[in-house]
Amino acid sequence: MSLLKITNLNHSYGDNALLQDITFDLHEGEKMGLVGLNGCGKSTLLKILTGELIHESGDISIRPKISIGYLDQYRELDSGISIRDYLQTAFQSLYDLEEKYNALNAEISTSPNPDEKRMTQSAVLLESLISQGFYELDSYIDRVAAGLGITQFGMETDLAKLSGGQRAKVILAKLLLEQPDVLIMDEPTNFLDKIHIEWLTQFLRDFKGAFILVSHHFDFLDKITNCICEIEFCNLVKYKGNLTAYLGAKDLRRQQYIKNYMTQQKWIEKTEDYISRNKARASTANMAKSRQKMLDKVVRITAPKENIRPSFNFTSTSLGSGYVLAAENLLIGYHPTRPLLPEMSFNLPWGAKMAITGFNGIGKTTLVKTLLGEIPALGGKSNFHEKAVVGYFQQEYVWEDATATPYSYLVSLFPQMERKEIYTTLARAGVAAKHILQRLTTLSGGEQAKVRICRLSLSKHNLLVLDEPTNHLDVTAKEILRNAIREYEGSVIVISHEKSFSDGLVDETLVL
Repeated sequence: MSLLKITNLNHSYGDNALLQDITFDLHEGEKMGLVGLNGCGKSTLLKILTGELIHESGDISIRPKISIGYLDQYRELDSGISIRDYLQTAFQSLYDLEEKYNALNAEISTSPNPDEKRMTQSAVLLESLISQGFYELDSYIDRVAAGLGITQFGMETDLAKLSGGQRAKVILAKLLLEQPDVLIMDEPTNFLDKIHIEWLTQFLRDFKGAFILVSHHFDFLDKITNCICEIEFCNLVKYKGNLTAYLGAKDLRRQQYIKNYMTQQKWIEKTEDYISRNKARASTANMAKSRQKMLDKVVRITAPKENIRPSFNFTSTSLGSGYVLAAENLLIGYHPTRPLLPEMSFNLPWGAKMAITGFNGIGKTTLVKTLLGEIPALGGKSNFHEKAVVGYFQQEYVWEDATATPYSYLVSLFPQMERKEIYTTLARAGVAAKHILQRLTTLSGGEQAKVRICRLSLSKHNLLVLDEPTNHLDVTAKEILRNAIREYEGSVIVISHEKSFSDGLVDETLVL
């Protein structure tokens, strides 16, 4: 029986169709991966399922009384509350029950002659708390927090002091603790290290409910899914099995589609040739008309389409030789007496590529922001070469103009560029034509990332600082970006939680 049933769902942005006649079911125990290229509509579909967006037409039916949990990594969190207190709200009903139990016991203890009815109520409440595991909650919360690396930055830490990545982990932990009947998650591994991804993998494999999940992390998705839904060219196709099985099935399906298309095309050409040769002769005109009627009734197979492949290219300005960046006894952090890390000294030679690695929350982004002068150093110093020109890709980015489109954004930065040139540049970066005049804030994370990478490619730099540039990119875009960085002649500092992205790409690694 279906937990969720979607029938003939349609959604567009302006005149651009995004989802057309989407139909699928989510059954009990199904662990569904939602895949497709950046901008195909994966995140939009999740937002429609959670009610964050209203679809244009079609039906969504949800089985009564099931609970649905949605991972919103960018949700605002209240300040003045600790991580532990926030995670405990996942079991608020049990804490309310405990409060009722304690209040009842307080009444009983102060009453000279407690009645039997209240004693029975107390016993029932206690039994309910025990049967629901209330007295093991703290240890359960600690296990989940440790699995996601949250205990490393302190369970009593105020939510207001957390970085974006730390905040995302805490939000994910609360969702997992709630254990809804259906989980809906968009890129849950974005801020997780390898060891924490492994923990989440096992958690989801053991999860008794169903889920729909978007992730560009191949190994993770392959290990946890038992069905795959692919969005391609506005349509959705559901496949049985994990990601590896889907790729094999898709290849066979595409080969069969091409074969059917080619067979039909040959028949159409042969039929059209027969009609053109015979329609003018009286003896064969009726036969030609019959063939024409047959041809008119044929439902023609659409020609196979090719997906858009982005193209990234970075150009560098000459620096000559020496170091593009040098740090000496550098201390980083946010409190004068509590640096995040010990003093560090390192140099980045001109033309070298360096990865910065370490657990999430340890200070990778803080180090980069300190080097760039966005955060003052607590001690020591760092200096760029006097001719250094830095291009910076931020992990967390907020568009200054919420109404900007990819086109208007580039026009504001490069007013000398002609309209045709901007369109061509965005298309080369893999931004679909239908998205070029669409508001940036409505685009998928991958599409937004491509626009920001495109912006970097339009200026010359001799140092690129890239903080988690692959977070929202699909597999194809990641590999193309990796090749562009490899071919770049300038220096590079890259932070990526995907070891496979930096392996073989960088000359050295700074381990925090």
